[in-house]
Amino acid sequence: MCRSFPEIDEIKHHIRETMRPPKPKMLVVDDEPDNLDLLYRTFRREFQVYKAISGADALKVLEDEGEVAVIISDQRMPEMKGTEFLRRTVPQFPNTIRIILTGFTDIEDLVEAINSGQVYKYITKPWDPTELRGVVDRAADTYLVLQQRTEELARSRAQVAAWSGIVEAASSCTSIPEFLEKTAQELALSSDGLSCAVCHVKDGAIAEVATSPDASLDSGAIAGDPLVVQTLGEGTAQMTADIARDAARADLQESYQAAGLIAHAVVPAMFRDRLVGLLSLQWKSAQKHDETEVDAFCLYARQIALGLSCFEEIS
Repeated sequence: MCRSFPEIDEIKHHIRETMRPPKPKMLVVDDEPDNLDLLYRTFRREFQVYKAISGADALKVLEDEGEVAVIISDQRMPEMKGTEFLRRTVPQFPNTIRIILTGFTDIEDLVEAINSGQVYKYITKPWDPTELRGVVDRAADTYLVLQQRTEELARSRAQVAAWSGIVEAASSCTSIPEFLEKTAQELALSSDGLSCAVCHVKDGAIAEVATSPDASLDSGAIAGDPLVVQTLGEGTAQMTADIARDAARADLQESYQAAGLIAHAVVPAMFRDRLVGLLSLQWKSAQKHDETEVDAFCLYARQIALGLSCFEEIS
């Protein structure tokens, strides 16, 4: 993580002001409608709850809705036991926390499921609402930790690869245009759905631009982009994480949506308090960046600044 820089603080402030964590998802599975409705009513305020009346129905819900934080499943259901259903969810959703409800003494099935990591805990019927809430709260916390660790590991690997690519480009390229093009390609590969433009700034204006192949804003559009213009004038980073919901950037909604651009971050590349470049990060979907990602953007921009300054001294 890099230290805080004034030119990046605007993005961090934007994140803190606009991002709200969504409700975690929960799937409840029971062939008895009364139990299913009771589980739904118990957890609907804290979770986005999906219901299924069988293991097969639950697998279809997961296919349509994707990963959920917590699954609560009855054990004794027609056609497919709860433990069998939960076992089938493990390969695709390893971080999901699974809880089984049982009114029977299926000890062997439950012990095997728990020992193999398929079940987090079992609750006997009729369940105590306070106990079940406590178990679910701990399960949701466990899921959040697992999810954060998985995402952080994948993100860290991608960020290291992107930073290494910029360093390699600075050492192997022989001109500013080549460096800009190589850097844009490396950054676009670092994250799914990311495209970018990398700019050389000279005397307060954009001198050269390179874009990744699928960039929403091409080299001609970059210079006139309002966020780019603001960064050039103020030397501070600018960002919209979801143009459709960003009231402060309402003037950009029509042009951005026409270009297929939903989220945009513009980061100044500063060298010794002098603006030598800009990094334009572009997405076609809404983003939920945290401050660790913003620090990575800062590192990318500073390495770009170092590379550009070396080429400027040579030329």
